[in-house]
Amino acid sequence: MSDAAESITRVHRAEWARVVAALTRRFGDLDIAEEAAAEAFAAAVERWPAEGVPPNPGGWLTTTASRKAIDRIRRENKRDDKHKEARMVYDDDPPEPVGAIDDDRLRLIFTCCHPALAPEARVALTLRLVAGLTVPEIARAFLVQEPAMGQRITRAKAKIKAARIPYRVPSAEDLPARVSGVLAVLYLVFNEGYLATGPGTDPVRPGLTAEAIRLARLIRALLPDDGEAAGLLALMLLTEARRTARVSAGGELVTLAEQDRGSWDAALIAEGHRLVRERLAAAAAGTPPGRYQILAAINAVHTSVRDARDTDWSQILALYDQLVRLDRSPIVALNRAVAVAELDGPEVALAAVDRLQDRLAGYHAFHAIRADLLRRLGDGHRSRAAYDKAIELAGNTAEVAYLTRRRDQLG
Repeated sequence: MSDAAESITRVHRAEWARVVAALTRRFGDLDIAEEAAAEAFAAAVERWPAEGVPPNPGGWLTTTASRKAIDRIRRENKRDDKHKEARMVYDDDPPEPVGAIDDDRLRLIFTCCHPALAPEARVALTLRLVAGLTVPEIARAFLVQEPAMGQRITRAKAKIKAARIPYRVPSAEDLPARVSGVLAVLYLVFNEGYLATGPGTDPVRPGLTAEAIRLARLIRALLPDDGEAAGLLALMLLTEARRTARVSAGGELVTLAEQDRGSWDAALIAEGHRLVRERLAAAAAGTPPGRYQILAAINAVHTSVRDARDTDWSQILALYDQLVRLDRSPIVALNRAVAVAELDGPEVALAAVDRLQDRLAGYHAFHAIRADLLRRLGDGHRSRAAYDKAIELAGNTAEVAYLTRRRDQLG
């Protein structure tokens, strides 16, 4: 890949949401903003290899995209219903700050996560407009066909326009009711960066995790007393701290037990642990923890020891027991089985995993965990079959490399 192409890829990850958000604020139309941003990046692909990367790539893209949007609005200005948009083009007055924090991308995510939209539409739209994922990538994450996902995103944008959903951070009294949906979307954005689903993408996408953490910090600042906002931020920090140790130089996933813990980011771990301790103190005072706080506490246990052999699995299992009462999803039950294997052995854990077969047959991690348990029980034939299925379903190249090696070690 050429230097210009690498720069465009890097800038796309860093600037896509900023450009879309800036255009949405100026022109008040998500379709115009997204299409103009895409046209600006296409222009960069065409011009930067010959002209060189500009000193301020984000500013170049925003200016170019604004011109593309103005051209489109002028073309459509013949229609009466475009007069308002046309006037907006020439309105150079800076917008008045709206909401507790004046951040375009935060406004954009609250717009995408408006309760008038269906939950799956909120997630898809945020992954597209805020995280910059392609429609095929989002379709893979949702396990649906690409045309269906494209229609879902189109309908969501049309609903925002028809319902006149405002581009703003909600007022203080509306924030608590709106924040849970935003946290759920940020968690999915982070997860896509932490372990990308697309076969044509890098195994880890630090631009996505960094943006999710940035937005989570803003939500935390908006709602300093919200336990789940603090819990999600802590969960992200403790997970991000391990990022550089998670993929080997050869591009293979490195499991938590095998990671070089000396390479973990000590500052992120310390900040995550501090947030977890704050929430534990709140729980002791009578405020029960939510899902993200419990997940953060589980990660705090994992990151509190220098050797994986010293992990307190009884504490982790107790936390999963607490989480199961809040979240009955089969994925939580699957992860709980991993802790059961460490305490009660692989046979007991396998029985728990097999009970999830009907609900998780299409989930690669189900087969990967099952393969490892069968390997530990000495059942090489069934373990190999489970590894084959996990490899077939896995979309991440680092996971595929790891699972292939483990399968081949069976002989």
